[in-house]
Amino acid sequence: MADEELGQEDDLGQEDDAYKGTSGGSCSNNHGNNGRLTLIPLIALIFYEVSGGPFGVEDSVKAGGGPLLALLGFLAFPLIWSVPEALITAELSTSFPENGGYVAWVSAAFGPFWGFQEGFWKWFSGVMDNALYPVLFLDYLKHSVPVFSMAIARIPFLLFMTFCLTYLNYRGLAIVGFASVALAAFSLLPFLVMGVLSLRRLKPRRWLVMDVSKVNWRGYFNSMFWNLNYWDKASTLVGEIENPIKTFPKALFGAVILVMLSYLIPLLAGTGALEITASEWSDGYFAQVGMLIGGAWLRSWIQVAAALSNIGLFEAEMSSDAFQLLGMSEMGMLPEIFSYRSKYGTPTLSILCSATGVVFLSWMSFQEIIEFLNFLYSVGMLLEFAAFIKLRIKRPDLPRPYRVPFGTTGAIIICLPPALLLILVMCLASLKTFVVSSAVIMLGFVLYPSMEYVKNYKWLMFDSTVLPTSQVHEAAPAVCEGKEVIDEASVCLLSDPSYAKKEVHNEDSSMEGVLKLD
Repeated sequence: MADEELGQEDDLGQEDDAYKGTSGGSCSNNHGNNGRLTLIPLIALIFYEVSGGPFGVEDSVKAGGGPLLALLGFLAFPLIWSVPEALITAELSTSFPENGGYVAWVSAAFGPFWGFQEGFWKWFSGVMDNALYPVLFLDYLKHSVPVFSMAIARIPFLLFMTFCLTYLNYRGLAIVGFASVALAAFSLLPFLVMGVLSLRRLKPRRWLVMDVSKVNWRGYFNSMFWNLNYWDKASTLVGEIENPIKTFPKALFGAVILVMLSYLIPLLAGTGALEITASEWSDGYFAQVGMLIGGAWLRSWIQVAAALSNIGLFEAEMSSDAFQLLGMSEMGMLPEIFSYRSKYGTPTLSILCSATGVVFLSWMSFQEIIEFLNFLYSVGMLLEFAAFIKLRIKRPDLPRPYRVPFGTTGAIIICLPPALLLILVMCLASLKTFVVSSAVIMLGFVLYPSMEYVKNYKWLMFDSTVLPTSQVHEAAPAVCEGKEVIDEASVCLLSDPSYAKKEVHNEDSSMEGVLKLD
């Protein structure tokens, strides 16, 4: 049996040795269990990674030439994009329960070079996304405080706000998680109230309006994609979750439902209760909808909720970006200093790097940032889907506490619709977006050999622990938080009990083989 295992490792070659130390993993995290994320805070964090509420979806009504295309989009896109991405994230995150997330998946499938590229593209995309939120916060605030429309007041306040939010992130992930719960409750409640108040005025025929001549397909698809992506982002901090094998799939499922409802309820209420032309629906228009349905008090509530929601979005994104760099450091891809934690358990230098990127990118326009980050995100997601498929085919023995149902063939078919959507989004990008994104991709190709050069000449300290992926991932899912995982199928979004029993049997057999070898 030992010879067979060694033979399988040899077949994988360098790819099987790509993955490095797992000190950030859920089962070997050296900062203890204090401040770990539990289910409800994790749902709120994923919600803010993906959505943050209906703020910004107004453009989908305008770009779609009316309510019909917007409503159909937020019904159909989650099924062909969000659900497949969430299912794949659940499977791979429970197979690799450690910080770094998709960097670990791609490294295990294609080797450290492509794992580094995935990490760089996704980190750059995340920092660009995070640069939007302080700017959007001030955009809402300037309606009440006009001085913030002037650069002399806007720039210092933008820097001060970024510093304060970065410090909150530094104080600990548990604080960020519970703050996200409070912000989500406050931000979504006015739209629930608006939905109730709109019931007596609803006219379903208004939902069917669509002017084909006014449809802006490029703006429509970019709006849909931006409002429904980043389901994989929370995988970068799986090592900070309490019992991630059970908690993470449940949190993803809860977040999918929450995101869909947070978009559909306000859109159904606003477009069904009011006779408004599509051209009036633009960024921030829900505040005016609240005024027309509930009055000035509801408009003010929505404006405050929109501003605070941007804080939640910023905090969630920065947490994932920072812990991704920490995970890459623990894999030996970045210098060891990126994995150093503060007394609050947070990666100090990784947070500072992400905050610095936000400050430097905040000068770009809203539409430019969305196009650039969508393009880079699409490239990274295509690599993730490829890693998922390769690991399913080449590593059928990889422990999968949560497993995407329908077998390997069905799981591959699930990847096709979202992959086609990713290619479509990239094809719709402008020439400027293509050129700038290509430059970022090429920069990643240069950075990896540069890091290897620095490592080989020992100019900086790198994590020197190297564990073959086959050993790491046969052991890691079996024990977590000091408890043996027995009923793995109970955590599945769509459970497969027969597989869970088979997996436990395989792990027991593997352990017997190791004992015999010893």
